[in-house]
Amino acid sequence: MAGRFFRGSDSESDSSSDSDEPTFAPQKDRPMRPAAFQLSDDEEEQTRVVRSAKDKRYEELRKIIKLIGNHKKIKDMSKVLSGFEDLGRAYDKAKKVVDKEGGTPRFYIRCLSELEEFVNECWEDREARKQMSKNNAKGLTTLRQKLRKYNRDFEEQISSYREHPDEGDEDEEEKVEEKEVDTEEIAPAPVVPESAPVFQKQEGDNLDDDDLSDWSSSETDSSSSDSEMEVGPGGYTLSMFLKKKPGEEGPKKEGKKDRAKKESRPKWQPVKKPAYSAVKEKTVMFAKEADITHEAVVKKLAEIIAARGKKGTDRSEQIELLKELMTIADGKGLGPAISVKIMFHILAAIYDYNPNIATCMRTEMWEVCLTFIKKLLGVLKENRDITIGDNILEESEVLDASPYRVRGCILTLVERLDEEFTKMLQACDAHSTEYVDRLKDESVMCEILEQLQQYLEYRSSPGEPCRATSSELCRIYLRRVEHTYYKFDRTIFDEGFDGVDTSKVLMADLCKYIYAKDNTDRLRTRAMLCQIYHHALHDRWYQARDLMLMSHLQDNIHHSDVPTQILYNRTMVQLGLCAFRQGMTRDAHNALVDIQSGGRAKELLAQGLLLQRQHERTPEQEKIEKRRLLPYHMHINLEQLECVYLVSAMLMEIPYMAAHEMDARRRMISKNFHHVLRMSERQTLTGPPESMREHVVAASKAMKTGNWKECKNYIINEKMSTKVWDLFFKPEKVQDMITTKIQEESLRTYLFTYSSVYDSLSLVTLANMFELERSIVHSIISKMILNEELMASLDEPTQTVVMHRTEPTRLQSLALQLSEKVSSLVDNNERIMDLKQGNLFFGKQTVKTGNVASDTDQQFNYQNNNQNQGGWQGKGNQKRYDGGGDNKGWQNKNRYNDGDKGGWQNKNRYNDNRNNDNKPGWKQYGGYNNQNQNSWEGRRNQRQQQRY
Repeated sequence: MAGRFFRGSDSESDSSSDSDEPTFAPQKDRPMRPAAFQLSDDEEEQTRVVRSAKDKRYEELRKIIKLIGNHKKIKDMSKVLSGFEDLGRAYDKAKKVVDKEGGTPRFYIRCLSELEEFVNECWEDREARKQMSKNNAKGLTTLRQKLRKYNRDFEEQISSYREHPDEGDEDEEEKVEEKEVDTEEIAPAPVVPESAPVFQKQEGDNLDDDDLSDWSSSETDSSSSDSEMEVGPGGYTLSMFLKKKPGEEGPKKEGKKDRAKKESRPKWQPVKKPAYSAVKEKTVMFAKEADITHEAVVKKLAEIIAARGKKGTDRSEQIELLKELMTIADGKGLGPAISVKIMFHILAAIYDYNPNIATCMRTEMWEVCLTFIKKLLGVLKENRDITIGDNILEESEVLDASPYRVRGCILTLVERLDEEFTKMLQACDAHSTEYVDRLKDESVMCEILEQLQQYLEYRSSPGEPCRATSSELCRIYLRRVEHTYYKFDRTIFDEGFDGVDTSKVLMADLCKYIYAKDNTDRLRTRAMLCQIYHHALHDRWYQARDLMLMSHLQDNIHHSDVPTQILYNRTMVQLGLCAFRQGMTRDAHNALVDIQSGGRAKELLAQGLLLQRQHERTPEQEKIEKRRLLPYHMHINLEQLECVYLVSAMLMEIPYMAAHEMDARRRMISKNFHHVLRMSERQTLTGPPESMREHVVAASKAMKTGNWKECKNYIINEKMSTKVWDLFFKPEKVQDMITTKIQEESLRTYLFTYSSVYDSLSLVTLANMFELERSIVHSIISKMILNEELMASLDEPTQTVVMHRTEPTRLQSLALQLSEKVSSLVDNNERIMDLKQGNLFFGKQTVKTGNVASDTDQQFNYQNNNQNQGGWQGKGNQKRYDGGGDNKGWQNKNRYNDGDKGGWQNKNRYNDNRNNDNKPGWKQYGGYNNQNQNSWEGRRNQRQQQRY
């Protein structure tokens, strides 16, 4: 093989020159193919490495796991998702091998466990999620869902792996290494031409300087030959066929001896990762023979606290150091005061562990915090001689003798704990088991508040004041009120209940103290709103209503802070629901109209954020509003709220619309209800109702015709009961109330609609038609007659309603509407004509230095002629006396119209000595104005006076 690729080698040049081999040219019939080098017989006799199916499949899985690990490092979630899908397909291919081996390989379980932890960590980091690209965010969401579903088949194996993460890893690595060694023995050694001397450095051999010089000379020759090297058509180069030099040899693979040496070395011990990063090196608190006293502990405590808040300070290390210091102090028996002081600082360090105020505390830290709060309260209750307070200076602290004095405020710590609890509930998914687990701590939180209240209320003797000030007691009372007001007590509604309503008594006692002792309006306002909410929740309607009206909160609530306004909205909604349960639909509508009219009930009640159409929120505004949101267990059902509002509006609006059908100036009681009706009327095809709104609209149309049964069937059915009515306590009672209201209002609507058709109606017939008692029908009609809603009279002997024909008929009402529209059209036309002809300013006088201008006569003559044109509308001096005291025409508005442009819609009433400041205009040229300088009589008198 004397090719040009081999001219750089001295050893092969001799052999190539001895034998001249013919050159093979490609045939013309076949396409050109890259010329391949002929390999020697030794090279062709390489042995193949035989690998089992298990090795192939497992190697494929390992390659994919390695790629997933690389993508996890750069957080390329779309690539991680595609890698996870490839991993699942590869595992399905290897399923037969896995079943033969007797179980899923441990490295596969480890990959799934680590991937799940990685996904959960990325999902909890909300700030990073917001900054993700669209593809990465979508990939993370999809990967989270698929991984949860996929890991259900491996739950037991993943849980056992997490309990003992490093148990089977060493055996698995040894098996992999043994396979690598076996493949080394099977793989052939590189073939070296006979003419080329082989130099291998064995252990213990030392090369001489001459050998090194020989190698250096050969290296220079080879470097010169490499510079002249070209690449062949098959992509082969000379370096592929040359032997490796001693310096160029790759890393030597270790054999069994080296492995034995490695195994003899001490192995690394696995360290379990704690809830927060553990202390790297245990810091020595005190020397071995040091005397641990109060002063030494306080000095050490000051050293640890001095690093608080500094850059580079490990917060978890601070917590561990403080715990260790507390253990040392307790072990030496330095007294409870020093333990209380250290616990104050431990709790402060736990609160500082999470510097971001927008995010919640981690679950592990929350449990640690609860433990220390309970321990601190227990120590304080056991040792009554410990006095704590913010007003105690550190210099005046007494830690070594009773009575003890310690600087700190337990109330502030508990308030911060309550805020962290609320943030944790806000951060949890409301429909997950995690939320339920966190909500179980609500009872623990209430117990802590109750213990703190007992501690602050403690008096050493009946005559002495309690430990806390009145403002501190108001703060702890309000915390207890806020954890009680929204909880519904079912036991008080039981038929055999004769006990005391404990929640009502507790709320009354706490709120009364706040009303009397609070110096800030905020605490008093919030306490009052909570008490009103609690009354309304337990159907004490009159107490809740009276307290709201007497407090006058609706007048100045807009001056309060946003959380208090949210509480006010919630209280008004609960008042409306309570009024509806009591059958007072008008009060329910009035309480709910402000919340429902704008379509922002969800945002006003702090139960979620709505998209802003006009402007977008900034990230800071969004964070602030999210912090105001209430936990899910405190929410009010919005669909139930809207249904109550629409049903209340229907019961008021439909009879009103029937009574004022021909009144063009009728007002709307509920704009939202009218909007829902208009939207339904715009639909071309109206099918059977499905949603809650469609049911209310269909019921309203049935009530318009007086069909109360159909209306009731639309409002009360299985679908509506599931969505709305079953959410009430004792839904049967609410449904019976609604049925009664529908019957009564349908009767009113029927009388308004068809009263002009009947001369008389029997009370018995009406009672049977609407399935009401005769006394109820009698009272409804009597109220309508007294309120002048129905022109009729009751005939008691015959039990009939006699209609009076005083109302205009439908034709008369339409004629009156037409006359109003025609008159307004004529007035508009006259106004436009006056503007075009310039007649609007003819009544003005041009006065120069007290004298009337010469054109006054012309103006007077033109105006007089213009006003004396008689017409059917009574212009000029034509006087009309349209029934000054007569009752002709029930809509007669014309009284004494002298010379007015009047029509029957004349708005100028006998203006005598009233229009001293009248300005000329198209409405005020006429009229009987004795002292009006712009009237024609006033100008004539003025002109005569000026002539004389």
